[in-house]
Amino acid sequence: MERELALEIVRVTELAALSAARWMGRGDKHQADGAATTAMRTMFDSVSIRGTVVIGEGEMDEAPMLYIGEQVGNGQGPEVDVAVDPLEGTELVAKGLNNALAVIAIAGKGNLLHAPDMYMEKLAVGPALTGRLSLTDPLETTLAKVAQILDKPLSNLTVMILDRDRHREKIDTLRRVGVRIKFLSDGDVAGAMAPALSESGIDLYVGSGGAPEGVLAAAALRCLGGELQGRSLPSDDQEYNRRLQMGITDPHQILTMDDMVGTDDVIFAATGITPGEFLSGVQYKADLRAETHSIVMRAKTKTIRFIQSLHYLPNKPLLQAQ
Repeated sequence: MERELALEIVRVTELAALSAARWMGRGDKHQADGAATTAMRTMFDSVSIRGTVVIGEGEMDEAPMLYIGEQVGNGQGPEVDVAVDPLEGTELVAKGLNNALAVIAIAGKGNLLHAPDMYMEKLAVGPALTGRLSLTDPLETTLAKVAQILDKPLSNLTVMILDRDRHREKIDTLRRVGVRIKFLSDGDVAGAMAPALSESGIDLYVGSGGAPEGVLAAAALRCLGGELQGRSLPSDDQEYNRRLQMGITDPHQILTMDDMVGTDDVIFAATGITPGEFLSGVQYKADLRAETHSIVMRAKTKTIRFIQSLHYLPNKPLLQAQ
């Protein structure tokens, strides 16, 4: 994959973010998601790839565009796997809350895990903890190891977790051990990335969230030098059979970074829709302009770019914005 592709991809997340942001706080998550999806799919036509969507908006009969198996790009350039979440955090946009993102990951063909839409247990860490923890350990053991490796008392550790009833046991353990907890209402990708971003103040991300979001977060963490370990959690026979189709026959199998994003190059891009842990949201200006804040990263070079852009938004359909 050529380095120019990284900058092409961020234009796609920018347009998706600009389109979704128009629905911020309006209480309609479906319109917001639809706007982001349409914008992202339209802008993909200008990207020089021969891409296949492996993580998208659903199966072909469930989604009109960016469905799993759909071909995207202009038919030129490298053959790649594409993982997308046009609006990561639909409820966040609908309610005007933080941490909504437009997200894309791209890797060479055959490298991204075709993760079905089911829960995945996750353990995400930054560079200092990469390769030094295991999802198979009890949470108390993991916390003790983190404190020792980072040379911090347990009371100074900060752990991020989605605020969900299914995490009650983990939350009780975190409180009993005495670490600080930062709850996340939504935004699983941003949460898993947080431990690899020093400015976030997060040491560890734990809990379960969507498996597709796990692959997207793993792509980001590959670029950031962090790590995500996962374990699929099917809730019924249909999801169990989907897991078998993925080639996972051991219910206790830990999915590594190599399992999720391969061993070759990965490009990750995200644009903030609402303000978040590391990216500002779309900001509308008085002169028919809007400002976006994006991150685009490449695993091969470990290059991390934060891009601040001003977009002119005249009174015409947003999809014509470039």
